[in-house]
Amino acid sequence: MRDPQELYAWDPEGLAEVDAIMGPGIAGGPVLIYHFEGFIDAGETGGQLVEQLLDARSSTTVARFDHDRLVDYRARRPGMTFRRDRWTHYEAPELSVRLVRDATHQPFLVLSGPEPDVEWEAFSEAVCEIARRLRVRLGVTSHGIPMGVPHTRPVGLTPHGNRADLVRGHRGLFDEAQVPGSAAALVELRMIEAGFDVFGIAAHVPHYIARSRYPDAALVVLEAITGATGLVLPEAAHALRSRAMRTQNEIERELAEGDSELVAVVRGLEQQYDAIAGAATRGNLVAEPTELPSADELGEVFERFLAEHEDGDGDR
Repeated sequence: MRDPQELYAWDPEGLAEVDAIMGPGIAGGPVLIYHFEGFIDAGETGGQLVEQLLDARSSTTVARFDHDRLVDYRARRPGMTFRRDRWTHYEAPELSVRLVRDATHQPFLVLSGPEPDVEWEAFSEAVCEIARRLRVRLGVTSHGIPMGVPHTRPVGLTPHGNRADLVRGHRGLFDEAQVPGSAAALVELRMIEAGFDVFGIAAHVPHYIARSRYPDAALVVLEAITGATGLVLPEAAHALRSRAMRTQNEIERELAEGDSELVAVVRGLEQQYDAIAGAATRGNLVAEPTELPSADELGEVFERFLAEHEDGDGDR
């Protein structure tokens, strides 16, 4: 493994600002919220969360990663602008750590950008080095996973990490599973091994909306994070809550205007959800078997409907 310090560079002004905030005598350290584009993120859950955190308040760059070494451009080609007879703009990927303050001026850090395609071990060690230097007290990550659940029921969460206890009232879905890895998962593993406290949140997104934005999931994740960390983020919560209400109204309108088969699929998911919830309440996790609807039965209809709305939504 090559030297992890070669993968990133400090921004002198941003680093000085963090040092001034976390001077001698300051108890604890900042929370580090991280999310990388490219892995499974149903409903754009983690992506929406990070977007709102960075849009709602001003931020300062503290460290930048070398995207030329970490990103495969042929797999995810950056955008370029051509005008008349020449190229005029290149949208370079940015993978960086930014300093943000909440509504009470409490500082926290956001690490975001494209998921590294290579050198995951060196990248994870680099994140640990940055976390040590900035005295991070808690790492937090989130994403959405597609589930056979209806949009008319509360968004479920699966917490993980060595501080999963910070997200109360939720439990894991299974004891063990072998799944494809991700840079975010490896960062979580290596940070825990390095002695950091970390918790992650997987939001359960209706499978028929998994490829469209689902603000409900991002909002529930945000509420879990603020409850666990004490961060105060009213602007982000308000924006996500407004979008969630619009999205729910649009879905219900589409169902009302759709055919009976679409309604039957959603109602079937509701019955299945309620049966499992009732069994869990009685202490019996085995519910009566019901037929699981296919995501394809609703996916194309809702994706097209929501895409048309988002194209004209200036608040996106």
